[in-house]
Amino acid sequence: MNRVSLVGRLTANPELRYTSGQQPYTRFTIAIDRTYKNVQGEKETDFIGIIAWRKQAENICNYLDKGSLVSVGGRIQTGTYTDKEGNKKYSFDVVADNVQFLETRAQAETRRKSERVNAQPNNNVERSPYDYQDNNNQGVTIEKDENIYMDMGDLVDIDVTTDEID
Repeated sequence: MNRVSLVGRLTANPELRYTSGQQPYTRFTIAIDRTYKNVQGEKETDFIGIIAWRKQAENICNYLDKGSLVSVGGRIQTGTYTDKEGNKKYSFDVVADNVQFLETRAQAETRRKSERVNAQPNNNVERSPYDYQDNNNQGVTIEKDENIYMDMGDLVDIDVTTDEID
């Protein structure tokens, strides 16, 4: 079984893109703090790449931004490619089939105001985009899109009349 569930914060504003067959998708990264500290007493953070397709991608790009708290359910997708120097590279992403927004609009607006205040000059408090209060797991669910196409990081041609990927 290939199933993964993650909770983390977006590291950047998501951008909506389209395949050559005009299918919308987005790639974004979420930051997830580990539950333990390293030998220096510091928490470490993992950064996981996520791919979402169609209406789910559109909703993510319309309603989420850097720092948004989300729950992602999906599957792990691996791939290989050759870079410009001829080196073989490996990719690892989560293809989302369910994304839940874990902040209410009010919580998101409070977070944005806090970010603006902390971005002011002469503020000596150093914060990362992950220093936010957790919420009560309230959110909006984006339903699973039953017909998800894979994207291994290369350009993908999709014939929407036959559901074939070139």
